[in-house]
Amino acid sequence: MPLPSITNPSNFRDLAAHAGSAPRLRRRVLFRSDHLGALDENDARQIQALGIRRVLDFRGADERTAAACMLPDVTVRSLAIEPTIVQQIKGFTEGGRPITSQDVVGLMQDTYRGFVRGSTHRFAEFFAHLLESDDPTVFHCTAGKDRTGFAAALVLRALGVSQEDVMRDYLLTNERLKAPTSSLWGLPPEAVGVLYRVQPDFLQAALDAVDADYGGLENYLREGLDLGAPERQRLRALYLAHE
Repeated sequence: MPLPSITNPSNFRDLAAHAGSAPRLRRRVLFRSDHLGALDENDARQIQALGIRRVLDFRGADERTAAACMLPDVTVRSLAIEPTIVQQIKGFTEGGRPITSQDVVGLMQDTYRGFVRGSTHRFAEFFAHLLESDDPTVFHCTAGKDRTGFAAALVLRALGVSQEDVMRDYLLTNERLKAPTSSLWGLPPEAVGVLYRVQPDFLQAALDAVDADYGGLENYLREGLDLGAPERQRLRALYLAHE
């Protein structure tokens, strides 16, 4: 059964719907999204109807204050990863040097490396919550593309989904996310275009950091995210479809 039509958040989707055919994820259990702080009554009702019980929020403190979760009757867990890209961009603009789209690409790649080198503990907490139960869950950040995108990639890979299917889900953000219609921080339109989209090079930067620092994804799952054999088995039991 397809998801109901949800317009805001625009990047809301069932993680199982785009994960390929083998292994198959259970439908309507894990959802990824942009933030839930601007829901209208209809969208809130549609999301509630999915049975969501748990919200895992990767946003930083100011982001959460500015747009608190509007979904009622859920447990919200903060897994705060502060959005350093904002400060980095402001550093460019305040320094008086025009920022180019290629500058933003480089900053985004640094952001993704930072997920591995500065926020692995948050992604470990994320998996610890997922291992508690299979309560229908939404995980999100502000735009649902970077912190959420890396989290989604980790879940899918931990469940045995191919890198090809992981990338397909990751890039789907470019079809879903609504970019701002006004200028952002005085950035040129081409730089905003990079900032509000995802590129394979962004996710690859994180995976390259995983390889460099941990010697590969399997080591990262085990040593960085505390996903040993029993945890991986429980994750599969909770989130994979069983015929």
